[in-house]
Amino acid sequence: MSAPATADRFLGALRQEGLAVIEVGNWRTHNRNHMGPWGEVHGVMIHHTVTRGTAHTVAMCRDGYAGLPGPLCHGVIAKSGAVHLVGYGRANHAGLGDPDVLRAVIAETRLPRDDEATVDGNRHFYGFECENAGDGLDPWPAVQLEAIERVSAALCRLHRWGAGSVLGHLEWQPGKPDPLGFTMDAMRGRIAGRLGVPVPPPPPVPQMPVVDFSRLLEAARTDRFRPGTPVSYAGVRILETALVDEGLLSAPYSDGHYGWQTLAAYSRWQERLGYRGREPGQPADGIPGWSSAVQLGKRRAFALVA
Repeated sequence: MSAPATADRFLGALRQEGLAVIEVGNWRTHNRNHMGPWGEVHGVMIHHTVTRGTAHTVAMCRDGYAGLPGPLCHGVIAKSGAVHLVGYGRANHAGLGDPDVLRAVIAETRLPRDDEATVDGNRHFYGFECENAGDGLDPWPAVQLEAIERVSAALCRLHRWGAGSVLGHLEWQPGKPDPLGFTMDAMRGRIAGRLGVPVPPPPPVPQMPVVDFSRLLEAARTDRFRPGTPVSYAGVRILETALVDEGLLSAPYSDGHYGWQTLAAYSRWQERLGYRGREPGQPADGIPGWSSAVQLGKRRAFALVA
């Protein structure tokens, strides 16, 4: 956390890191400061441009486009490794993002999943757009990846940050894919190596919940006929959570009891897949079949075992 560096110190830090820097027009005073505050700054955000051609990319990032005025970043990192400075101050690059992610960047701890868009990122991050088609196929030349590493390290040195203060747009704003084609964990590792500090640990691999199909089937066949709301198999709750996420079951009924509400919700899931009852006009029976349960698990991240 710190005040933004002056334009001169920003430029000097990049050049001291050994980068080829190209100054574009009045980059020092080209900004969106009239739209809101610039700073405190907390880190460096990396993007890809979804463009081809350096000249076109630099012009777009400087001037913006219909509905989004420039500058769209502070610097454009070309495939050649050159860094084109197009603006300095508030820039339209980060948009709204997750407050939990911001707190993790400030603390330089492992980034949580970004599932909110409520904090003004244009105020708090330096932004660099990287020339790339953004289709997962356009290659990232080694010299460009090294430039991303050097840019990030330069600003980390300037502000006495660690590699944990560098993030991708996809880690900040829900639904954003950039940068696509390399991982930010790998890039943070490179930056940490350049800074001579320990490499941040990779995020843990999430453990996928597992549902025992035979026990689920037994609960589906019997629970609703028992008095009260017995829970004969706790794994029912995993299935019910998936049904809630699909908009098929009200959250209060996600209780582990395969009752009539859960039966009706699963019937709606079966009908969404094209299943119907045995008689014309009859709804699906709401008793899980292997295929329908596997498809729900694929959508809602749980595994099914026989």
